[in-house]
Amino acid sequence: MKDLALHIMDIAQNSITAGAKTIRVEVEEDTAANVFLIRVEDDGCGMSPREVEKATDPYYTSRTTRKVGLGIPLFRQHAEQAGGYLQIRSSRGKGTAVEAMFRHDHIDRQELGDMGGVVTLLMGGNPEIRFCYRHVRDKKEFLIDTREIGEAIEGVPLSEPGVIRYVREMIREQLKEIQAI
Repeated sequence: MKDLALHIMDIAQNSITAGAKTIRVEVEEDTAANVFLIRVEDDGCGMSPREVEKATDPYYTSRTTRKVGLGIPLFRQHAEQAGGYLQIRSSRGKGTAVEAMFRHDHIDRQELGDMGGVVTLLMGGNPEIRFCYRHVRDKKEFLIDTREIGEAIEGVPLSEPGVIRYVREMIREQLKEIQAI
């Protein structure tokens, strides 16, 4: 995957497959501490300890359509190449949290990518799921929550193209404002 936003998309897709009703994505950048942290949490079906252990194995997947699952192993590899780590916490029936840390200034850390596009694609394609995206850079914060958007647009579907365009641009503008892009 060419950027971190695509890794986030992959993890969120796993959450959707796991039956999540709420997915929270957090990106925290602390340039003084040289930390770039990504957290994706859901309230899906969760995994057993054995499944968590195997999740970073590229030759393990819970899918029946193919024999490999490269998303999480690649995410872990990219984090480790950039001086970081990947952790998975999960409980059956409660959900899963995936956290990846990168050294912020590491030459091998991938760019964040198009978070506006990723978040709006997830929102528009899954309007029944609550998505929360929080991005903090050096104590400047941006937060978007589909529940709040839904209340503000009063019955207009989140999948409406005009809503999607507006939200995508709002995310991009806010990320520029907090100097995250």
